[in-house]
Amino acid sequence: MSDLVTLAEIEDAAGRLAGITVRTPLVPFPQPPDSPSLLVKPESLQPVGAFKLRGAYATISSLPEDERGRGVVTHSSGNHARAVAYTARAFGVRAVLVMPHTTPGVKVEACRALGAEVVYVEPTAEARAETAGRLAAAHGFTMIPPYDDPRVIAGQGTVGLEIVQDLPDVAVVLVPISGGGLISGVAAAVKALRPGARVIGVEPEFAADARDSLRQGRLVSWAAEETGRTIADALRVQRVGDLPFEHLRAHVDAIVTVTEEEIRATMRRLARETRLIAEPAGAVATAAYLHHRDELPEGDSYVAILSGGNVDPVLLQEVLR
Repeated sequence: MSDLVTLAEIEDAAGRLAGITVRTPLVPFPQPPDSPSLLVKPESLQPVGAFKLRGAYATISSLPEDERGRGVVTHSSGNHARAVAYTARAFGVRAVLVMPHTTPGVKVEACRALGAEVVYVEPTAEARAETAGRLAAAHGFTMIPPYDDPRVIAGQGTVGLEIVQDLPDVAVVLVPISGGGLISGVAAAVKALRPGARVIGVEPEFAADARDSLRQGRLVSWAAEETGRTIADALRVQRVGDLPFEHLRAHVDAIVTVTEEEIRATMRRLARETRLIAEPAGAVATAAYLHHRDELPEGDSYVAILSGGNVDPVLLQEVLR
């Protein structure tokens, strides 16, 4: 338990991010009069289109100048890579990004536009981590993990910090789960500031490794072929990280799953009813509220984190049609 990220660490990260990240608002999702309120926190409004800038900037900005100056490397399915590229450009250092060849083109192009170098690998956790580690060792780059790192978790935790500051009586917070960095930080912040609030993780049913891990009390991996079935490309990580799993066990109340059609339907409703563009991964938390209310804790106020909006234009057009 002593290794868990603390509220003080999250508050320190918030200080580093002041003036860098957007303090995203809580946007009402239209509800019938007799329903509890649903507020959406659109991290799609960040400069890189996703929450990942919080963790990447908090980590890279904390590095000693000589270490940062040697360049950074990471592995990512897209949004974390873009956040690392954005931060590296801000500090004027080299960024090398190891990305699955299945990453949507819109995310790869955005990384290259920021001046980063992209190295393609097979879409497995092993290929990503091994390649990034080899590049770090060969060139002296500093590794910026996508989720299994306390500095990254603290940065992502600023999302939870803002939620409670803006809605002190929040009852339930719904959070997408991929590698687990976002929900780890959010849960740490929410539980420290409002212990009675419930934090619920949300995954696609085609990539429910975190649900299985929490249920079985041990880390459970899914094959890349299984997680690759979901439209939510940012949630295809095969298992949560070691440190995030400890946060899940300590702070997360439950995990629910959503179907592919529920994700698509929620993307449509977010666009039409709140004017917010969500990539598939960004829609899952709202989908849990819209389609699985009976599985959620009761409460007067719900917040769903819209984690990102970097959706391929062709896919978005297809979904909206």
